[in-house]
Amino acid sequence: MGQEMECTLRLGNRALSGRAYLESDHVLFRGPERLKVLFKDLQNIHAESGVLRLEFAGGPAEFDLGAAAEKWAHKILNPPSRLHKLGVKNGMSVRMIGTFDPDFLEELKPCRLQETKGPADLIFLLAGDKKRLARVPNLAAALNPDGGLWIIYPRANQAIREIDVIDAGRAAGLKDVKVASFSISHTGLKFVIPKEARKNR
Repeated sequence: MGQEMECTLRLGNRALSGRAYLESDHVLFRGPERLKVLFKDLQNIHAESGVLRLEFAGGPAEFDLGAAAEKWAHKILNPPSRLHKLGVKNGMSVRMIGTFDPDFLEELKPCRLQETKGPADLIFLLAGDKKRLARVPNLAAALNPDGGLWIIYPRANQAIREIDVIDAGRAAGLKDVKVASFSISHTGLKFVIPKEARKNR
């Protein structure tokens, strides 16, 4: 979701000034103290008079967000689907490189996506280590001019770091444009062909 704003957080008997971030699966507060609340851990959500109240095992936490409180509550209660976050749409030509979790493959079924060996609208590469990134140049060449390459990799794993993924995409002439939470254990970086290079495809 990627929204953020300055606010006051009331946590226990403390009032903290800082910045709150609304992400796809959690709310993050950065100030004198740091607080991260995962949506899956929430027991209740309530917005009233400009205050967003999140109830969870370590809470409650109250965020003074003004007019944004109800909007944030709605988005927390109605998070975007994984396919929406990844930009997957009906009729797209999609290629999967790697063994993805069955839940993701099940989500793709209703979309009637076309798996293809030709130019693709979206390519998903599951990279468990840096060796898998050697495939990025060939995959970049297989993209439609306005297509995207998602590199999905494990979080907090020294076998492959975010900088490794970024360097591999850029070395292949691609531009990193988006980060998305793919699952509890994996994150994703999306790369596209720079606009100035698309006319030569």
